[in-house]
Amino acid sequence: MMTSFFDQFASPSFLGIPLIAIAIALPWILFPTPSSRWLNNRLITLQTWFINRFTNQLLMPLNLGGHKWALLFASLMVFLITINMLGLLPYTFTPTTQLSLNMGFAVPLWLATVIIGMRNQPTVALGHLLPEGTPVPLIPVLIIIETISLFIRPLALGVRLTANLTAGHLLIQLIATAVFVLLPMMPTVAILTAAVLFLLTLLEVAVAMIQAYVFVLLLSLYLQENV
Repeated sequence: MMTSFFDQFASPSFLGIPLIAIAIALPWILFPTPSSRWLNNRLITLQTWFINRFTNQLLMPLNLGGHKWALLFASLMVFLITINMLGLLPYTFTPTTQLSLNMGFAVPLWLATVIIGMRNQPTVALGHLLPEGTPVPLIPVLIIIETISLFIRPLALGVRLTANLTAGHLLIQLIATAVFVLLPMMPTVAILTAAVLFLLTLLEVAVAMIQAYVFVLLLSLYLQENV
């Protein structure tokens, strides 16, 4: 029995071995592998349509140099959505509630966009640190502020994804606990609370998809500034 509501975010282990690696690798097994046939089944067709639409929408503002990231962004989007959705099932573990995993995605990808900007167009990349027309006395202050905001970006990416999923899981568990407690005492109130729990679960499904999209969208915006 759990002693704390936060125990659900602890990585499960078997014989002392953390199972987070299995939770990360499992989603890729669930996707059908496209065949070499002209006509595929409906599932593969739907999967291909979704990835194509998402890639077109994401890369529309980018120039040709940013189109090299299409495979990486599409794979990351599908991976995050799948992990977030599987984490809503009972007796499962959501790896994206771990800040370490989200920062492991955010920091290298953000750093890659910064390095690309410094290599390809250093003048434009450094120009983002100082808005045009800034008064001379404010130049040192604005450079420091923009530099801090630049380095906060990966932290904001990781914390946003972690906080939204963690808050949703905690709220679902709190309301579910309230339903079990109220059921023998006040069945009517328990049924109403269960209806709220059902609506909250639908909301969390939307949050799981939206947060994955926002994570990849912000990375594409960072890339857009540097290509």
